[in-house]
Amino acid sequence: MKTFSSIKELLAILSREQKLLTEIFEKRKQLSYKYDYALEVVDYNADKIQALVEYAVLRENGPYLELDDQYLQFFEQILEVNEEINVSYISENLQAIRQNITYYLKEHSESRKYGYLRTIKSALRKTGIIAIRNVVDLKRNIDNTFKNEPNYKIKKIKLEHLDLKRGDITMLVDSTERLVSGEEEQTFFTVAADEELNKIIVKLKLQLNDCRHNLIEIQNQVIEFINQIRYQSGLVEKLRQLKYLKDQFELKSKTNILEVLEESNAVVFEPNPMYPLKLSLEQLQNDSQVLDVVRKVAIRMKTGAKVKQQLAEHNLEAYLESDTEEMKQVNLDEVKNSFLAGSNNLFDFLQTYDFGTYLTFEERLTVYCQLISQFDTQFDLTDQYQRCLDTEYLLIYPKAT
Repeated sequence: MKTFSSIKELLAILSREQKLLTEIFEKRKQLSYKYDYALEVVDYNADKIQALVEYAVLRENGPYLELDDQYLQFFEQILEVNEEINVSYISENLQAIRQNITYYLKEHSESRKYGYLRTIKSALRKTGIIAIRNVVDLKRNIDNTFKNEPNYKIKKIKLEHLDLKRGDITMLVDSTERLVSGEEEQTFFTVAADEELNKIIVKLKLQLNDCRHNLIEIQNQVIEFINQIRYQSGLVEKLRQLKYLKDQFELKSKTNILEVLEESNAVVFEPNPMYPLKLSLEQLQNDSQVLDVVRKVAIRMKTGAKVKQQLAEHNLEAYLESDTEEMKQVNLDEVKNSFLAGSNNLFDFLQTYDFGTYLTFEERLTVYCQLISQFDTQFDLTDQYQRCLDTEYLLIYPKAT
């Protein structure tokens, strides 16, 4: 098995085969990804797949390919789609923090003490991030289990197992809170306190506080889900017993089902109401598909009534008459060029301009506004105003070149 000699080589291979790795990662929950599919993705260049196998990025399992566990876990953690809750990460970080605190307090060299301090700061930062991710994954797993697991017994067992995980995360959050509050290592946090460490501790406390509130909500959610499962499983069990008694023709003799049904006024026992559907005359006259529907209903009802579709009149001259509407088109570019060639202001220019057809005052005013909105960079917009027929307009001149 080959190993990467540098980060540059690792990123180069991952980037080159990103299409194949993306597809395999997206289908990671499927039981198999065939080698032939991978060949098609890499344009039938088997050397590319073999290189990923030699570097242990992919693993061959007979005719199938799958991502190696360390790359799969890396992608899932970075993309925050990991469904496995691993509280050991937090426990290991806490253990590493305590060990490095001991090393820091017993070390006399300032450079080595600074190295231990950097390790402690990094572990504290990771602890908050890992705790939040575990809480998010826990909530996602609880929702998915309750909504997607079809077996009630397995669903209940999974939820109880996830509740134990919630308890473990709560204990680790409390342990971390006691550690950074100085209850366990008061000497270290007094001696080694600096501005960066204080900021990390404040941020970590906020993250732990968010985790604690979310864990309380998750606990209430798990209790509610388990209660619903117990109720649903009990209901299913009762239905099975009723079904068994019904199949044995003992339902009426061994139960009080008749008395219960007589006392129940549930809507489900009411007859279904029938509402007559009346089609409009306009739809019957204009929709050709209605005739087919009426024929089908007549055949089903066996009324024997013959439905004839009325024929349209032969004289269709009234429908063939075409109405035309004339629209006035103004070439704004041509008007703009003519205006820039002169020296008059734009409003007065448009009042005397020959458009080739008659334009009203309002239509010429519209052209005035259109020219400003499209060619304002080529005009000289002054601060002076004038009025004409109760319309106040801005004096605009061609921009000097």
